[in-house]
Amino acid sequence: MALWFILILTILAVGESQSTTAAFNQTDLQTAMSDMRSRSYYGFVILLKILNSLPNQLQNNDLTFLMPNDEDLSHFSIAPEELHDFLLSHSIPTPLLLNHLLHFPNGSVVPSGLPSKVISITNNARAGLFVNNARIVTPNVCQNSLIRCHGINAALTFENSLPFQRVPEPKDPSKKSNDSNPNPSMRKMSIPPFK
Repeated sequence: MALWFILILTILAVGESQSTTAAFNQTDLQTAMSDMRSRSYYGFVILLKILNSLPNQLQNNDLTFLMPNDEDLSHFSIAPEELHDFLLSHSIPTPLLLNHLLHFPNGSVVPSGLPSKVISITNNARAGLFVNNARIVTPNVCQNSLIRCHGINAALTFENSLPFQRVPEPKDPSKKSNDSNPNPSMRKMSIPPFK
């Protein structure tokens, strides 16, 4: 009987810890959005709320958001089906403070939240820190959550849209594909997670 009691208690503890993790992640996102509102990034918060209201859209709280200001967002057109890609392309899949970004070598390339888009980090001592075409104008907006965010002066543009495109492997490795890829940079690549 005691063995059954211990088994049931263990199952309940594991189930409770998993639900606590999900609630913590949601709380962390709410805290980050509160920090964003306190620095007047209302438009980005609205986009996050819309995305968060859809099932299974935000999977990971280990993020750094790069947030265009409200004026820039008001000039930008985002279709509802593009919202997920827009927000993830404006994120880095690891939490980074400004001090972390400053330690990257000039011209470093990091993955965005979308596998097909990368973000170049350029530190111009006179002009500031740039991510692609945008300058970080309000660093370390999110201070009270695990999610990090920085205000930028423009929506990101991507010249490097598909640098790491994954080419599907043939079903039968002994057969070669009739499609020859003239671009040698378009190979199957594995990018390790950035930590």
